[in-house]
Amino acid sequence: MKLALYIIRRMALAIPQVVLISVLTFMLVRLLPGDPAQLQLGSFATPEAIAALREKMRLDEPLPAQYLAYVRQLVKGDFGRSWVNSSDVGEDLLKRVPATLELITYAILVIVFVMVPLGIANAAGGKGPVERLLRKVSYTYSSIAGALPDFWLALLLVFVFFTTLHIAPGPEGRLSILTLPPPRVTGFYTLDSLLAGQWKTFVDAVCHLVLPVLTLAMVYGAVIYKMTLTTVSAALRSDHTVYARGFGLSEPRILWLAFRSAAPPVVTMTGIVTGYLLGAAVLVETVFNFNGIGQYAVQAIVTADYAPIQAFVLVAAIITLFIYLAVDLVYFVVDPRIRIGGR
Repeated sequence: MKLALYIIRRMALAIPQVVLISVLTFMLVRLLPGDPAQLQLGSFATPEAIAALREKMRLDEPLPAQYLAYVRQLVKGDFGRSWVNSSDVGEDLLKRVPATLELITYAILVIVFVMVPLGIANAAGGKGPVERLLRKVSYTYSSIAGALPDFWLALLLVFVFFTTLHIAPGPEGRLSILTLPPPRVTGFYTLDSLLAGQWKTFVDAVCHLVLPVLTLAMVYGAVIYKMTLTTVSAALRSDHTVYARGFGLSEPRILWLAFRSAAPPVVTMTGIVTGYLLGAAVLVETVFNFNGIGQYAVQAIVTADYAPIQAFVLVAAIITLFIYLAVDLVYFVVDPRIRIGGR
């Protein structure tokens, strides 16, 4: 019951946050250089034609009136239309959001199930040759990964594994050119192909995910690896670890208890990185032609296309709020000292 009340309070708090974000985004996008009517009609358009189009777009109205009209559209589930390609923005988002979420989800899974255990293993400080080699490789990786531009690493991986070794698909999108998408259920090609029993499509989708996921995990997983290594190392040097050893607990059990006590900062950093990936995946999506919402937003900014920009920011804000809610809920699981509804 307390958990349900906590989630309801967080959702209620999210409403004014989303409203404020929508107001700020609405105002800021109108500070972008260029007149949308002029950009749409071209440099040879007459002033009369530009004025008529501005009136049709409601750009001649005061900003408060424009915002109220925008809100009335949102309440109906209408994100507006793109002024550049005349497409419905809501339909564009339905097609593109799953691509970005699928890419980010698998990148975070790789980080959680590879980088976090790697940090724990190095914090344990084994004395064998394998452990020493692993620490050296990990130290080198963590020292340079954060400084690597993600688009540069993406291009390097394409050059090595596609151009040179011919063992990975090229940057042609989420599927091969001759492969049809599976029937849409979740929008994740890997899941939808499994649900439809299309194994060849599943393998094709996984192959096209490997390089972009590896790019994001290598670049943005370094900070989570460092956080895990630092916090678990500190926990293993703490008094309660000495006390546990004095009671004769096994080393694997001690290591697990140390990670439990060090987990909250790791969970927080994972949530921050997950939210950050919504924007950080833009260049990776561009390199691999993934057609996600990040690439969609960049194209809209270049053409001063207001509706897609506003929709992207609003959707990204809502996704980020849910991510931070999930982080708080995970806190309650990994840290028994935190109690929902407690003082």
